[in-house]
Amino acid sequence: MKKLVISLLLVFLFSINYAQTTEQEAVRELIQSAYVDGIHNKAGIDKIKQGFHPGFEMLGKHNELLSKFPIYSWIQNVKTAMENTQKQSENEKITAEFPIIDITGDAAFAKVELYLNEKHLFTDYLLLYKFDNEWKIVSKTYYRISEQHSL
Repeated sequence: MKKLVISLLLVFLFSINYAQTTEQEAVRELIQSAYVDGIHNKAGIDKIKQGFHPGFEMLGKHNELLSKFPIYSWIQNVKTAMENTQKQSENEKITAEFPIIDITGDAAFAKVELYLNEKHLFTDYLLLYKFDNEWKIVSKTYYRISEQHSL
């Protein structure tokens, strides 16, 4: 009986860990597709709309003032950039690392580090919620890496 209880407990713990890993991978893939590829690598407006909630706002701090930037403004900026630039080469693509993805229930947080040719450009903090079994990015704050920090 004791072995059965231990076995069931191990199966339960493994299934919880597997579910958490699967959800973390889903969040990572969504951020890669909608945010890194969709916005930064200009892979298409559809990718952006699939991953961002319509109520998304980016919060930015400049000269000690807080500003808000809604997703519809960001999408318009991406459209304009796509119209005015040629297709990016592979060495112009932004890459990302995901040092932290933390999930509790239907809420998630991701720390995303963005790079261009191994130069660290930004550290972003994304907040996500799960709506109808789909993760959506709902908010972002960020830190722009200065030239002196990236040397």
